[in-house]
Amino acid sequence: MGTGSTLDLISDCERYDVEGRSPKPWEEQRLPKVNVPPEPRGEKMDRIKSLLFNVSKIPLLFLLLFMFICSLDVLSSAFQLAGGKVAGDIFKDNAILSNPVAGLVVGILVTVLVQSSSTSTSIIVSLVSSGLLEVGSAVPIIMGSNIGTSVTNTIVALMQAGERSEFKRAFAGATIHDCFNWLSVLVLLPLEVATGLLSHLAATVVRSFQIQSGEDAPELLKIITEPFTKLIIQLDKSVITGIAMGDESLRNRSLVKVWCRIGVRMSVVNLSDNASGENGTTWTSQNVTSQDSLQKCRHLFVDTSMSDLAVGLILLAASLVVLCSCLVLIVKLLNSLLKGQVAKAIQKIINTDFPYPFGWLTGYLAMLLGAAMTFVVQSSSVFTSAITPLIGLGMISVERAYPLTLGSNIGTTTTAILAALASPGDKLAAAFQIALCHFFFNIFGILLWYPLPVTRLPVRMAKTLGERTAKYRWFAVLYLIVCFLLLPSLVFGLSMAGWQVMVGVGAPFAGVMLFIVFVNLLQVRSPRLLPRPLQTWDFLPAWMHSLKPVDRLIAKATLCCSPAHGDEPATPPSPPLPFAPDSAAAQRKAQLAHDNPALSYMDETPSRTPVFKLRGLERCHSTPL
Repeated sequence: MGTGSTLDLISDCERYDVEGRSPKPWEEQRLPKVNVPPEPRGEKMDRIKSLLFNVSKIPLLFLLLFMFICSLDVLSSAFQLAGGKVAGDIFKDNAILSNPVAGLVVGILVTVLVQSSSTSTSIIVSLVSSGLLEVGSAVPIIMGSNIGTSVTNTIVALMQAGERSEFKRAFAGATIHDCFNWLSVLVLLPLEVATGLLSHLAATVVRSFQIQSGEDAPELLKIITEPFTKLIIQLDKSVITGIAMGDESLRNRSLVKVWCRIGVRMSVVNLSDNASGENGTTWTSQNVTSQDSLQKCRHLFVDTSMSDLAVGLILLAASLVVLCSCLVLIVKLLNSLLKGQVAKAIQKIINTDFPYPFGWLTGYLAMLLGAAMTFVVQSSSVFTSAITPLIGLGMISVERAYPLTLGSNIGTTTTAILAALASPGDKLAAAFQIALCHFFFNIFGILLWYPLPVTRLPVRMAKTLGERTAKYRWFAVLYLIVCFLLLPSLVFGLSMAGWQVMVGVGAPFAGVMLFIVFVNLLQVRSPRLLPRPLQTWDFLPAWMHSLKPVDRLIAKATLCCSPAHGDEPATPPSPPLPFAPDSAAAQRKAQLAHDNPALSYMDETPSRTPVFKLRGLERCHSTPL
């Protein structure tokens, strides 16, 4: 046909539409247009059965969520059994804790070992109140515990590694907590060491109020979960605290609790004095207190002869199996319930901002919601772990998960403040001051990394990690091992060698890292400012600037038959549709739809016959040709 014909116009318009709207990987995940077929008449009974079947999934979802939370509690107990005494020994060396960098690392390692920031915080409170540790030395440990508690939801994100698109979003949503904590520590730890900002501010608040001991903070979630978890295992956490405070008599005591009710009995004992005298033997009476075991605990391991390590490993394996199973089933149930128009409505409600000019208030409202939910469940790990599958499914965007996570940090500190107010009189001031230091740390972190969009570096860092782990799934395990075990252990070892060794090794390493970050920024934004060799990293060996060689090595080691990047075997391409403007773009969209059919981009629902749309200055729908 001649130039300017109708088919040429159609082809040009379709090509412009496909090429001009290239999908952005971190755009808001829009749902496809769902073509709802008309309901057949006369099948009312089938519709009722389908409705009842979907409604019956809701109690099952709550049951799975209950088991998921209980498995997190048992997982924490398993870590305490396996590494609790080691954590107590780490806290025992107060000379090391006076080093702020070593204190930070100790907070990370101990919280990772016991999987509970509240346990590590209670040990710190006991050390401070007994005079073995100063508040200024305890602040870096609090910062470290804030980092260590974020490892739980990162582990939960690993359970969604089956789908690349889900794994990318879930891992980004989980590591956004890590990125925020690390960035806050990089700024606030030197500031605290130089000025004592957090400890002085907390001490001022403590002196300003007449604080008295009160009742325990309400533990709403434990009222529901404890009756079940107490049937599995109960721990005597005072053993860890006692070892940390130097009580060697507790070293051989088991963490497994045997007696749940112990009574105190006071008796009068006559003691004889055999010293010779005119009146013979002298008798004196003395009050002696003794403990009587009144009621034995009722859990699976109350009469076990196994060591704490063996019990911990058994519970660790069992809790991980239950955790993984519940998470997989929760994701499948959510996929079946939250699909189509329901998913679209929920996603729109959660991720939509307020209308202009109040859009900036949406994030702060999300913070309040995250703080309230964390206060209800009494654990930031439980809340962030619960929203991680929703982030993976695309129900919650990474941008919306960021203020929710920040609010969760605030919520867990308010819970710690209430718990501190319930401390005994001799520990009240120290507990309240440490809880306030934790609170101010999160407040200053929010002021640094949230109010201005340009300062929200944790979001960009988390997205980069999500894209990296979606390409190389083994990178997620490497990230966990390096950031939460190897790097803290290395820094801890250097700190034990003395601050001269730590500065001599750390300063050059920090300088090299800053240089690499600076060069990377210039390579992206203004490469002309760099010398020609530094405009790319291609002059270095491949293993120094790419993960492909490591990926190929891991693929060979695991007998993986897939090509590099760990991608799935390529399927033969389907024949292109007639008059298809860009079959590669269509295949790319089809792959996205295959990864997550319920939550993919719009216009991904393939039609049975090609439909041509005439587009001029404005869009209009045409009839099929």
